[in-house]
Amino acid sequence: MDGRRRVAIVANDEPDIRELLVVLLTRAGYDVLEAADGEETLCLARKHHPNVAVIDVRTPKLDGCETTRALRADPVTAGTKVIVLTASVGDSERLRALTAGADLYLRKPFSGRDLARRIREVVEGV
Repeated sequence: MDGRRRVAIVANDEPDIRELLVVLLTRAGYDVLEAADGEETLCLARKHHPNVAVIDVRTPKLDGCETTRALRADPVTAGTKVIVLTASVGDSERLRALTAGADLYLRKPFSGRDLARRIREVVEGV
């Protein structure tokens, strides 16, 4: 990155997973904002203009796909990279997330090292 402040939003209604993501992203050099649901994610994104949002597909109020679609539709947040996480093993969720505009779809469980690498690839284009 070019030295500008890097901001990430973590949206997950499971506190343990959310905390793990916060730690991983903080170690990767991000200022991390936490959201428990899709609506909170959108509010934070409009206010803080994150580089990346890591969103669980099953978040309350707006699910990960609805949140992704809303981020893409808003000119203020359209450029935010979106990574959708899920425990689902079916391809329908993957297709739904990518069709909504997600940059990456990852299944849980994931390794911290792999997630950090994939976030770097998505955000920095490496």
